Amino acid sequence: MADVARLVKTNSSRCLHERWPQIKSFGWQSGYGAFSVSESGQNAVREYILHQQQHHAKRSFKEEFVVFLQKNHIAIDGEHLWS
Repeated sequence: MADVARLVKTNSSRCLHERWPQIKSFGWQSGYGAFSVSESGQNAVREYILHQQQHHAKRSFKEEFVVFLQKNHIAIDGEHLWS
């Protein structure tokens, strides 16, 4: 997973900077998160993605992510969560 994250970050940053050189301040954070979804959960994830703009009008991504981590008993390192 670490190699995939590194490749995605490297190549997407290169593409962004080549296409839009005026966006000099773009940069990925140092960490990443990866989560899997069971086959039975794919439709729910698809629906979430399709309607995320309306969904996040009610609750920010950050708020939702913290709730997700807590619900799944994943330790939260507040110092590094959004750095």
